[in-house]
Amino acid sequence: MTGLQLPDRDDLELLLEELRLLLANLDIEVVAVSTQKKARPDPAFLIGSGKAEALKVLAEGSQADLIVCNDMLTPIQLANLRAKTEREVWDRALVITKIFEKRAVTAEAKLQVELARCRYELPHLRGLGRQMSNAGAGIGTRGPGETEFERHRRKLQVRAVDISRKLEEIRRRRDSQRKQRRRNGVPTIALVGYTNSGKTTLLKRLCGDEKLYAADQLFATLDTAVRSVRSPSGRVLLFADTVGFIRELPPQLIAAFRATLEEATQADMLLIVLDINDPDILATYDVIQMTLQEIGAAELPRTIVLNKIDRAGSFRVARVKEQFRGENIPVCALSALTGVGVSDLWGVFDWLSPRRE
Repeated sequence: MTGLQLPDRDDLELLLEELRLLLANLDIEVVAVSTQKKARPDPAFLIGSGKAEALKVLAEGSQADLIVCNDMLTPIQLANLRAKTEREVWDRALVITKIFEKRAVTAEAKLQVELARCRYELPHLRGLGRQMSNAGAGIGTRGPGETEFERHRRKLQVRAVDISRKLEEIRRRRDSQRKQRRRNGVPTIALVGYTNSGKTTLLKRLCGDEKLYAADQLFATLDTAVRSVRSPSGRVLLFADTVGFIRELPPQLIAAFRATLEEATQADMLLIVLDINDPDILATYDVIQMTLQEIGAAELPRTIVLNKIDRAGSFRVARVKEQFRGENIPVCALSALTGVGVSDLWGVFDWLSPRRE
């Protein structure tokens, strides 16, 4: 595993630890870590030719058959690193995409992940090696047939267009459902936040649906789940679970999951769920804020939910609450697992009404 320490990056250690956890979810063990300080990424190797040679020696010495870069690689960097190290090379985007592939269960999730994979592979075809330049038989033509690169590129492009069409149909259907809910006067609250912060567990606690799948793992939820909940005052509310965020979430995944993430952008309120035991909780909150900005949901009303207080002491709860006092938005501390503090959440919805068309 390797990472680049750039002048404007102060969270490399955190990113590498996160990458290690991502790889663990793929049952891949990290046996060695290499970092390098550079003013800017090397256009040919990302980490520089000399460091790439040293990485090859490190991989040989640790008997590693895979090298994973924390940074996203260009096609040229990917091809050069593979040639220099004589190893399979992945970047952070591919690791996250592979986890999504592993977690996808429903037809919609599988389509979204496949679209993300198509969009990832298209610019990287040149980095797949010489086999991509082999020409096929030129039946019915004067010269050689199209190369493997051209065939594969055309296949990916056609498949991406087909998947995009199917997902657009899903998006339109969801939009129609949202409009109907607004006409019925039912507000929607979207649960957003970092992966494995407990969003689905909280939804299960609120609606009582034990069929919802929640697990202590990254990206357990890839599909939007919308559930109707009657509050203690008798009011009907809709809660929507969404796919979790992560640092440097690949842009092709954000684009592919547009239909799912629209539940957040079109909600009447956001519940930003945070793990109160996260040692870098403010940095995680900033990542969520940036992701909400990217998907167009940054200006929505929100409440911060500090989850998993059953694993935290009272001092930690008070300290983190104080850290968020300056945000000037409601903050609730609770345990979705045990139910402690969940009753305090209902008060933040008293004023909520659905958007007008």
